[in-house]
Amino acid sequence: MAHGETSSLDDLPRPMPSGYGNRLFLFVMRRMASAGVNDAHAANAMLGAFGRSYRRPLVLMRAMMLELARASSRKILVAPCCCARMTVDEALMMQATGDALRDPNAAYAHVTRLLGNDHALGALTCLQAVAQAHADLGRPLELYGEG
Repeated sequence: MAHGETSSLDDLPRPMPSGYGNRLFLFVMRRMASAGVNDAHAANAMLGAFGRSYRRPLVLMRAMMLELARASSRKILVAPCCCARMTVDEALMMQATGDALRDPNAAYAHVTRLLGNDHALGALTCLQAVAQAHADLGRPLELYGEG
């Protein structure tokens, strides 16, 4: 995962998603991309959102990030946490995660585009696990109507 500075709105074409679960996912993903999967701020955000049940979504997010980094044949561009917009790669990841449970075929297409190859089954499985954990704990990752 590449964490870099972006210089224009051309680099950040998508607006921030609505919904607490979506914003939590994006924040934690950005923190882990920039500071590593063991980032304390990411863990604290999960603890604040999920309380005592934070470990399952945190561990699954860590596994997802490591799998995306392992399986990708290209750099995945991630914006800094302070950005109020998303990169194309972040939007693809959010869309894939939103589709992971209800439309796995569409999610797989998004993940293959994100990774730059069609070896995306492991990454899709991780996204499904993260989406299920968030849904089970009341912070669903849904992007209906987000375009």
